[in-house]
Amino acid sequence: MLVPQVHLLDLAGPAQVFSTAADLGYDYRLHYVAATSEVPTVQGVTLRADTEWPALDRDDLVVVPGWRPSAHDPGDPGGPVGPADLRRLAAHHAAGGTVASVCAGAFALGRAGLLDGRRCTTHHEVQDDLARRHPAARVVRDVLYVVDDRVVTSAGIASGIDVALHLVATRHGPAAAARIARALVVYARRNGHEQQTSAMMRHRSHLSDAVHRAQDLIDARYAEPLPLAELAAACGVSERTLSRLFRQATGLTPLGYQQLLRVERAEHLIGHGSTVEAAARAVGFTDARMLRRLRARARPTLELAG
Repeated sequence: MLVPQVHLLDLAGPAQVFSTAADLGYDYRLHYVAATSEVPTVQGVTLRADTEWPALDRDDLVVVPGWRPSAHDPGDPGGPVGPADLRRLAAHHAAGGTVASVCAGAFALGRAGLLDGRRCTTHHEVQDDLARRHPAARVVRDVLYVVDDRVVTSAGIASGIDVALHLVATRHGPAAAARIARALVVYARRNGHEQQTSAMMRHRSHLSDAVHRAQDLIDARYAEPLPLAELAAACGVSERTLSRLFRQATGLTPLGYQQLLRVERAEHLIGHGSTVEAAARAVGFTDARMLRRLRARARPTLELAG
């Protein structure tokens, strides 16, 4: 949903993430709606948008990019969004859909009543204004984004990429988000204040294409035996080179990364009622002894990550 004086990067960052997701085979279709067919931006480019909203259901995501508040009424940062669009935002969330904002877009969510009683954030320059105008909201400072009951708010500008990657990871898994991040040549970032619990994401913040290819294989086949020679051949490098690059990029060996994925998956299974023996078999260990040893070794790391 676009408003006059929208910031290009607030819009383009999430749009690029979801467009790239579509290019990679995920079912995303982008629509741009506004009160008028032509939308001026802060940066001087005029955008075209539809004035009629598409039919929405609970699987759809509505994103409100930020704008320059001073371009409207400086005393009312939420001013450019009209009552009809505010009702649409509230109705979409009430129907089970997700609503997200970038930067000053949080003010639209606030005026739609979606921030009351919820944690949220926005750009640091307007956090005080958001807290003052919506005292029932719990404004979280110094974070990239906040998710609370299908209401997603982000700090603005480049953090729109972070929150879009998070939404992709939530729906399709961290490997999908990492793949998109690599295509965009950006880091697969995490929330600014919460530790990332997935090893896939914790060890994807690098730009080594060979290591990403190896991780793609390990992510998909972590429960299978994966000889180093097979991984290296698939990545087009020698075993020695892959080992060196992998440790430089992640701090782990390929086997150590695979074992970490196995242990985290086993912890999930055990937490949902599986026995240690059954979990060990499910993640590819021949017996539970190795899993017990690795759990004991990894527990401090897992506790920090959780």
